[in-house]
Amino acid sequence: MTWLIVGMNYYYATLHFVVTLGVLVWLYRSHPGRYAATRLVLFSTTGIALLGYYLYPLAPPRLMNGGHFIDTVMVHQTWGSMASGDLKNMSNQYAAMPSMHIGWSVWCGLTIFALAAVPWVRVLGLLYPALTLVVIVATANHFWLDAVGGVLCLAFGYALARVWYGSLPYALPRLVPARGGPLVPSGA
Repeated sequence: MTWLIVGMNYYYATLHFVVTLGVLVWLYRSHPGRYAATRLVLFSTTGIALLGYYLYPLAPPRLMNGGHFIDTVMVHQTWGSMASGDLKNMSNQYAAMPSMHIGWSVWCGLTIFALAAVPWVRVLGLLYPALTLVVIVATANHFWLDAVGGVLCLAFGYALARVWYGSLPYALPRLVPARGGPLVPSGA
């Protein structure tokens, strides 16, 4: 099962940035009218989290002694992780609560679900934060409650965007019953 943990370590270390940047670029190019409000959600979510890290830094489970948590990054020497090598000295190791891995992945997932035209891409958008939740807990980088904190920060971001722009950056599709079939987005 080493391959699974190492894979999760690389998922944790890379996709957080790659997917988020990819969604931002996709928004800018494909949905420019929604870009500013959606970007505000992401930036304000991150800003409130940074304030939390500064005012009340909390360690991830992997740094606890006696809690039976395994620091999978150190055990498996994950290249590129913010918790190993020279990056360890440059990053805040006490920024576990709130989890921006969850805040950003839920932002990505909702954005993809709301704006993607291809149904299977929309499903992937919803699966991404669910898989991210499994990864952050399995690698002992976050507690479940850290994920709740990430979602609360994201809720703050959406509330700010609603106040600033007068509406949400995008309306999630309203699901309506198809004739004799499953629920489908209205207008589809």
